[in-house]
Amino acid sequence: MKFTGLKSIFKREFKSYFASPLGYIFVVIFLVGTGFLTVSRDFGRFLELRQASLDPFFQFVPWIMVILVPAVAMRLWAEERKSGTIELLLTLPITLEASYMGKFLAGWSFLAFSLLLTTPVAIIVAWLGDPDWGTIFSGYLACVLLAGAFLAIGMLFSAMTKNQVVAFILGITACILFLILGLPQTLDVLLGIPLIGGYAEQFFSSLSIIDHFSTLTRGLLELKTLFFFVVITLASLAVGMMVLRQTKAV
Repeated sequence: MKFTGLKSIFKREFKSYFASPLGYIFVVIFLVGTGFLTVSRDFGRFLELRQASLDPFFQFVPWIMVILVPAVAMRLWAEERKSGTIELLLTLPITLEASYMGKFLAGWSFLAFSLLLTTPVAIIVAWLGDPDWGTIFSGYLACVLLAGAFLAIGMLFSAMTKNQVVAFILGITACILFLILGLPQTLDVLLGIPLIGGYAEQFFSSLSIIDHFSTLTRGLLELKTLFFFVVITLASLAVGMMVLRQTKAV
């Protein structure tokens, strides 16, 4: 693969998040959402638990990202296809891979920046007690990897359609499926289907993002967990580029 022009695409896309109110709105919603769910008496109960831990924060991050990240991804290619600028973009001396990866890395950096703004919570935890910084680091690593996986999935559906709303609905549906696969309620339903046995249960559990995410937030840096996020992200990116390549051929 050639990535000619990746740097210019990255710069343009990253700056675009701060050139309109949408980027700031996303950051505010993300910070308010995570903050409310973390300290709320009905949800995270961060202040009531009196523990030097970010578990209440990490507990709700996936469920906020499952909505907000597809919202970020939906416009990346659907907007280009609807406005017709995708044809112009693909005729520039910039490779398709560079365009796709530039948009992905810019979006991922923006999401990582949003996560960085939540670090005052870790400072508060350090002020209240003596937290396990290894667990906090692995928890933030889990959030960054999760954001990358969801963004790659969302970009795949954005590349498939000209309609941003359709891209958002498909993206959020796919991300939710990956989240709920490992939940006990989902496994109970799957086990109730004929011909699905124990091996199928293990297979579906292995595809659950929430299980791998929880492994990292507990401070366990397992190779299979890191490999899972890398494979999901790279596979989604590869399929998305294949879709755009077909669009370019047409």
